[in-house]
Amino acid sequence: MADIFDKKPIAAFGEMAETGARPYYRTAAPDAIMAGCNDYLGLATDPRVVEAAAAALARHGTSCSGSRILNGTLPLHEELEAALADFLGCEAALVTTTGFQANLAVGALLGPGDASFSDMANHASLVDAVLLGQGTRHRYRHGDLDHLGRLLAAADPDAGKLVITDGLFSMEGDLCPLPGLRELADRYGARLVVDGAHDIGLLGVCGRGVAEHFGAMDAVDLFTGTFSKCFGSLGGLLAGPAGIVEYLRYTARPVLFSAAMSPASAAAALASLEIIRTEPARRERVFDHAERLHNGLRALGFSTSPSVTPVVPVHVGHGVPCLRMWQALHDAGVYTNAVVAPAVPRGRALIRVTPQATHTEEQITRILDTFAACGRRLGLVPERAEHDWTPVALARPKLTP
Repeated sequence: MADIFDKKPIAAFGEMAETGARPYYRTAAPDAIMAGCNDYLGLATDPRVVEAAAAALARHGTSCSGSRILNGTLPLHEELEAALADFLGCEAALVTTTGFQANLAVGALLGPGDASFSDMANHASLVDAVLLGQGTRHRYRHGDLDHLGRLLAAADPDAGKLVITDGLFSMEGDLCPLPGLRELADRYGARLVVDGAHDIGLLGVCGRGVAEHFGAMDAVDLFTGTFSKCFGSLGGLLAGPAGIVEYLRYTARPVLFSAAMSPASAAAALASLEIIRTEPARRERVFDHAERLHNGLRALGFSTSPSVTPVVPVHVGHGVPCLRMWQALHDAGVYTNAVVAPAVPRGRALIRVTPQATHTEEQITRILDTFAACGRRLGLVPERAEHDWTPVALARPKLTP
């Protein structure tokens, strides 16, 4: 008789045993430089955001103790939804307990006769949303418009169609080809969902994400996102046409059957949104740091392609050397993210670095110096950089539209 608990560990466990590295579920040392955090704008510790969260905590307590549809809705949630809809130029918005749940809610749009078309590099929450939905499922090669076009052309013309993509891909830092996706969606009668988890707050003149970066706010039919990155809080969002947002309020199980976003998290997100609106220099500073990191690492002999954003992927190749590099950086006081299979394809392991607006120039220098020392000691880059390299052209927000 089979034992349901008889499970084998993922391949990375074996690689960790071989190297002795333990990069997951770790706490960072107090004196380490945090170079692997998604709080791009440094708002999680901003005194105004902390004060807003504390005031909501004092007034409303720690939890709503119920789902939004029953007893879990506060004026704070409604205020945040109205502000988000205005910010993204949408008719309505809905906030959820986590960003993962916001993406899972998309599954409620996929019925038996529908078809979904997902980028192969989409976040796991979008993958799970499609699995929770119904209809036929298609995956197109990462960013490959020709492949997506062929899949759409071959699909049932009478099916409802949903194209689903990340805006900024969180592992390799590249952007979805939004204008091309919109053109294909229009040609084949599809709707377009874009997850702005890593780009809303960071890209664009006003911080409205990848759609604003491309000058195409109207190209997105439904935005999803999270408050755990640029907003320095916790929670998720959906924004789009009022009818669809209302439909998701009453049909999306991740919304209906989860306790509401905590009062402190909602207040923190609302305070952060105001800072995002009024302090664009924070985005500029993140890109200044990212440009130094990209170009400094490339000059050393590392590759950070195809990123054009503050997600800086330092490609190592295979899992074992990647874990050894992570351990060396960690021991030297620089906390990064080791990304190995299955989070990325086997043979494409990387160290993920993310600068924050609150980093100092001295800290960025120390990160680069530490990469140089560790990379040379492990034989990942030459002792002397004698190679040609191309400076990166980042998708910087232009503060003068």
